[in-house]
Amino acid sequence: MKASVVIPCYNEEDNVEKLRAEFFPVIEKLVGRHLPDGSEITALEVVFVDDGSKDNTFNALKGAFGSLDLQDVSVSFVKHEVNRGLGAALRTGFKAVIGDIVITTDCDGTYLFSAIPDMLEYLTGDVAFVTASQYHPKGEIVNVPGYRIFLSRACSLLYRVLLNWQIRTYTSLFRAYRREVVDQISFKSNGFLGGTELMVKAMLKGFKVAEFPTALHNRMFGVSKAKLIQTVSAHLLFQGRLLLHQLHIRSIFAD
Repeated sequence: MKASVVIPCYNEEDNVEKLRAEFFPVIEKLVGRHLPDGSEITALEVVFVDDGSKDNTFNALKGAFGSLDLQDVSVSFVKHEVNRGLGAALRTGFKAVIGDIVITTDCDGTYLFSAIPDMLEYLTGDVAFVTASQYHPKGEIVNVPGYRIFLSRACSLLYRVLLNWQIRTYTSLFRAYRREVVDQISFKSNGFLGGTELMVKAMLKGFKVAEFPTALHNRMFGVSKAKLIQTVSAHLLFQGRLLLHQLHIRSIFAD
């Protein structure tokens, strides 16, 4: 089995050293690891998607990891000429990878890279994808500004009401997907809604999701790229469409 890791990056030059120190030691140890179904990860690819960075992110990534020599681990780089948004970067990354398991993670390590092996342990049975959850009873929030938590928690609360109350976090990028989810579920959003749109549509399609309780940390370097008003508006519009969809489904069964 081959595993892939997609890492969207936008103006993350300051986090390249963090990736070297904290990400690659974890990734290297994934090769040879067995998943809960007994399958073994025999090779791994990492794809960095530079989403039109205005700093030296792309060259810094290639300089640090372009000639990296790790057994059974390959690294490649894709660049958007202009900033297109997180959702667009995810689609570009998904098109570039061939793994049976596809992991997505933030470049800044706000969800610790060291948690990736534990997250993969939740790919049991018929679970199609795993999403990190700081709002799980066993999750944790570390030094993240209160206003960001308020907006994120409120957003996820609405999705819980509209879709599945048992799932507590809908906005995380830190996930592991089986290949069929990436291949079968399309999403249109170019912005931060992209990952949530993918998750919601996968759940509506019948794919089973598992929550991985973990800690969300504040970023150490750089600044968040989320445009709050734009992101909140996108979620509200999408939630409105989801509500109409759910009401339509219920009306069909009522008839």
